[in-house]
Amino acid sequence: MNELTTVAETVPELAARANTGSVMEQIAPHNIEAEQQLLGAILTNNDVFDRVASIITEEHFYDPVHAKIYEVAKARIAKNLQATPVTLKAFLEEHPGLKELGGPAYLAKLAGNAIASFAAGDYAHIIYDLAIRRELMSLGKNIAAQAANVDVESEPREQIVQAEQALYKLGEAGKSDTGFQSFLKAVTDAVQMAHAAYQREGGLAGISTGLTDLDKKLGGLHPSDLLILAGRPSMGKTSLACNIAFNIAKVYKRGLRPDGREGAVNGGVVGFYSLEMSAEQLASRILSEASRIPSHKIRRGDMTEEEFRRFVSAAKDLEACPLFIDDTPALPISQLAARARRLKRTHGLDALFIDYLQLVRPATAKDSRVNEVSEITQGLKAIAKELDIPVIALSQLSRQVENRDDKRPQLSDLRESGSIEQDADVVMFVYRGEYYKEREKPPENDTERMAAWMEEMESLHGKADVIIGKQRHGPIGDVSLAFEGEFTKFSDLVQPWQQDGDGYQ
Repeated sequence: MNELTTVAETVPELAARANTGSVMEQIAPHNIEAEQQLLGAILTNNDVFDRVASIITEEHFYDPVHAKIYEVAKARIAKNLQATPVTLKAFLEEHPGLKELGGPAYLAKLAGNAIASFAAGDYAHIIYDLAIRRELMSLGKNIAAQAANVDVESEPREQIVQAEQALYKLGEAGKSDTGFQSFLKAVTDAVQMAHAAYQREGGLAGISTGLTDLDKKLGGLHPSDLLILAGRPSMGKTSLACNIAFNIAKVYKRGLRPDGREGAVNGGVVGFYSLEMSAEQLASRILSEASRIPSHKIRRGDMTEEEFRRFVSAAKDLEACPLFIDDTPALPISQLAARARRLKRTHGLDALFIDYLQLVRPATAKDSRVNEVSEITQGLKAIAKELDIPVIALSQLSRQVENRDDKRPQLSDLRESGSIEQDADVVMFVYRGEYYKEREKPPENDTERMAAWMEEMESLHGKADVIIGKQRHGPIGDVSLAFEGEFTKFSDLVQPWQQDGDGYQ
């Protein structure tokens, strides 16, 4: 009790100290000399700017006068104009901060005291590192102030999410290791990828979906790719996503990769955002597939003793399966990204599924739904590239499919199709002809039509097509799969010439 009382008394005191800002002003880390040397190097040799522009911006300078000098110099250099003490004088001589330092003569002093331009990169890194430290201190101050402000509208959990987002944003800002790379490096990376594909069973460059024919068409699921899996209701897109996610997770094996890093050498750790179904419902689908018990029996508890034992046995086998489900509804794209990063950091992450795209919220409300979906798809593509994983997002199709005689979906059927079609590396559609043919059943007394209908139903029964409508790195076309509706399971379709008791040759 005494400890709680002490903490309760300390928090407001800390918040009060943080709000004064006096501590921040006293210990805010900075290096004025490094800022002066960098600005002097730029003013004497404008080529230096190109070497530091990817590291710092004017916001990283501690001294506001130095920030203004850098900003004006940057604007002139961007226009291919000279940035020297003479050319900057006209833009800065009335600046009150510069007047306090001696006016335009200070610009000449900066250029005159610059020692060497070769150290400019080091100075830029020093300035950047100190700016990040100041941002961290400021962020800590804000967190303490918000936490001390006990308000009904201010939920602690929401504050944690906001603080985490701010830290991630700070961590991702100012990365200087991106940009142009030599063709030699690009070729080396391509050869390594091809070598890994050559050595892997099935010749896949990406993660296997567990479906042989689909893997042949896609080459597996590739890192940094955004794949869209679309379909009308009852086509089985959630079932197919669950099947692929489970297939990846159940064969997960960790080891040393060809590039020397430790990670998944088979299968992978899977994250699954289930924005429509609960985690329990999703787990029931996966258990239905694994235990070969119809999902409706599992829901009702209508199982025999032997089936229940099989169900429990399957559940035990899947306990260690690295499949992580998040069923939080209406997640904003920013939170979705933050949680994916956290999962990658804590457990690893090799593939991410989102069910489904239209249920993700944009970070900020837009003037139209098309713009909102565009922000979401761009965000999902950014996650795929940043975490270097395949992202598989499910998507709805518009009702115009139902108005056509040919119900096979196409790219134009995607809701808000412009941004989805543009940002995706692969667009796939799930189509089950059996579903539509079943609704065309003729009257019982029309024997001729009934016979033809039954023949067509028999040819379509238990079959589904995955239509690849777009693929940046490979061919488009159809992949035929077997579909068992009672277990919500997709599997390889055994063709008549392959029915020799062993499946595929």
